[in-house]
Amino acid sequence: MPGLAERGPAIWDRCQDEAAPVGIRAKSHMTDDSSPRAFRYDPPPPGKLPVIHVDEHILVIDKPAGLLTVSGKTPDLADCLDRRAQADFPTATIIHRLDKDTSGLIILALSRYAHGHIGKQFEKRQVRKRYVAAVWGQMAPETGRVDAPVRSDWPNRPKQRIDRAQGRSAVTDWRVIESGEAVSRVELTPLTGRTHQLRVHMAHLGHPILGDNLYAHDAALAASDRLCLHAAELCLRHPDGGAPVCFRSAVPF
Repeated sequence: MPGLAERGPAIWDRCQDEAAPVGIRAKSHMTDDSSPRAFRYDPPPPGKLPVIHVDEHILVIDKPAGLLTVSGKTPDLADCLDRRAQADFPTATIIHRLDKDTSGLIILALSRYAHGHIGKQFEKRQVRKRYVAAVWGQMAPETGRVDAPVRSDWPNRPKQRIDRAQGRSAVTDWRVIESGEAVSRVELTPLTGRTHQLRVHMAHLGHPILGDNLYAHDAALAASDRLCLHAAELCLRHPDGGAPVCFRSAVPF
């Protein structure tokens, strides 16, 4: 896009009453009164999880879409990545989570030391995560940032919502990889780690992620039989010596 580099990325400013690029007024496309659609848990068939990397300290798994990271409170929600991983790696412990319907890279610790070391990196926001998503509509400009606080939408749990008065800071950078009239493919880099942050921010911009059962309108939901959000890259310091390491996973949609 001509002149984009000179202008810099669009910024959706948290100080405005409505999220909009600086100098532009635009209403949020999020709906405040929509109840969540019915929850269904149909996990992938049992089997070994795809292991991207394993050593004495860490285990990196390519999580399939549809699998909970940790078990729920009822027996029908017992099957999860945590339990499946421990079947082959008994010392594995969860450090961070991916939404049930998000696929891609997740790192588990294989020792108490590794858990603490990597956990501190997440707390200090030193872990770099890059996602790829297919979203509704044609996104423009080619790069931008959403700075819009998020909090729980308590009456409509588990949904989250934008709340500039009481929400917690939530910042997402985006870059358009491929743009079409109906669908765009974007790279998303969260600078904070709020629940459903990427999904809420994309819906807030009017470009919900395809197949999103919570935040997409009916047409965007029907456009894919899965949530088109994939954790494609994970970069951090290895707990054994602190050397930087990056893991990558091919996007399945």
